[in-house]
Amino acid sequence: MDLRELRYRGTQVAYSVVCERKLWLFSRGVSFEHLSEWVQLGRLLDERSFRREREEDFYDEPVRVDFIRSRRGLVVHEVKHSRAIETAHELQVKYYIYYLRKKGLEVSHGVIHYPRARQIREVYLTQEDEGLIEDALLHMGEVLSLSLPPPVIDKPYCKKCAYEEFCYG
Repeated sequence: MDLRELRYRGTQVAYSVVCERKLWLFSRGVSFEHLSEWVQLGRLLDERSFRREREEDFYDEPVRVDFIRSRRGLVVHEVKHSRAIETAHELQVKYYIYYLRKKGLEVSHGVIHYPRARQIREVYLTQEDEGLIEDALLHMGEVLSLSLPPPVIDKPYCKKCAYEEFCYG
């Protein structure tokens, strides 16, 4: 996949796993994150964790990685509030690795930090994963080309979603 086609933010990639409706709404600027106490808790945890490492966030439009360290190649780090949607977190980190490698950087792997649970998870990008990411990005393009938002999915995690009132209100 061409680097010009990598126009998605990591959040969008994660949302593609969690909920296509959320992806569609978020990508069109419909955002309720600022009203969600769960999102605010995550931001607070995000701000208070790894302060020294975060003095210089890595930002390369459209990608914003929480922080990067160098250890036998670059290591991408993401801080998450809970493991509830771990599959989405993993794809987000793999997307960052994929993106940075396409930019010519030598990224060895990623690490997802769950400070509340005091757990970390290492994430590696395989060739098979690259195909999955490319498929996910193509599917995201299809979802975002819809004229109306996809239907409500009604999952247990919808209760903690910033869009819950919009979808069920």
